[in-house]
Amino acid sequence: MADPTNPDSKAASRDGLVVAALAGLVAATVLVGALVPGRTAHGPVSGPEPAGDMACLEWSDGCRVCQRLPEGPACSLPGIACTPDVPRCLRRAGG
Repeated sequence: MADPTNPDSKAASRDGLVVAALAGLVAATVLVGALVPGRTAHGPVSGPEPAGDMACLEWSDGCRVCQRLPEGPACSLPGIACTPDVPRCLRRAGG
C-alpha cells in the first residue's frame, strides 16, 4: 500500500499501474491479432500470368519476387511502402 507521506511510494505505485496497463494493452493486442481472421498467407503473385505459367521459374510485381520450387511457389515479403505493379516473368525454363 502506498504511504501518502512518502513521494517515492506514490511514484512506485503509479509506475506499477502504468506497467500493468501496458501489459494489458499488449495482451489485448496479441489476443485480437490471434482471433481476427487475416488475409491468406503469402503465396505466389495472383493472376494467371506469370504464376500460372509453369515455364516461368521466377516472377515479380515490383514489390516481391517469387520462385517456383519443387515444393511449390515461394515469395519474398513486400516492402512496407511498396505499390505492386503488373506481375512479369523474370526467368523462364530453358533460358
